[in-house]
Amino acid sequence: MDKGLAPLRLILAFSLLSTTIHYAHNTVRYADYPQLQGISVLAGGIVVAVTWVLLTAFGWLGYRAYTQGRYHRALAFLLVYSLAGLVTLGHFLTGVPQIPAFWFATIFTDAAAGLALWAFVFRSWATLNRVTTRDQVSTQH
Repeated sequence: MDKGLAPLRLILAFSLLSTTIHYAHNTVRYADYPQLQGISVLAGGIVVAVTWVLLTAFGWLGYRAYTQGRYHRALAFLLVYSLAGLVTLGHFLTGVPQIPAFWFATIFTDAAAGLALWAFVFRSWATLNRVTTRDQVSTQH
């Protein structure tokens, strides 16, 4: 599993960069995105900022657990953190954001980061739970 540390660092760095840019824009320019009824611009911006902080904390906890060899815990935290990228696709549930191309692209870079993290988590989980022939107990007498 230690060999997975370099790809994990790369995925997390990409995700952190993308989500920081995207969520910061969402927080500051919340009014530029399709609105949910009943949520003020101020409240929406605050929810976006708090959500990013909470989800990013899960990413940090996941990375820390991974480096400590607590892989199952790490993968659970990282799976939660992947939502930071995947939930940005939710912008399209209320309409297509009318924002400049750069900011529009960050929706997809966030989603790509989230998907990359899912792939990492599921590949790592499969590696952790792989049963080799040496590990198997024969049932034949």
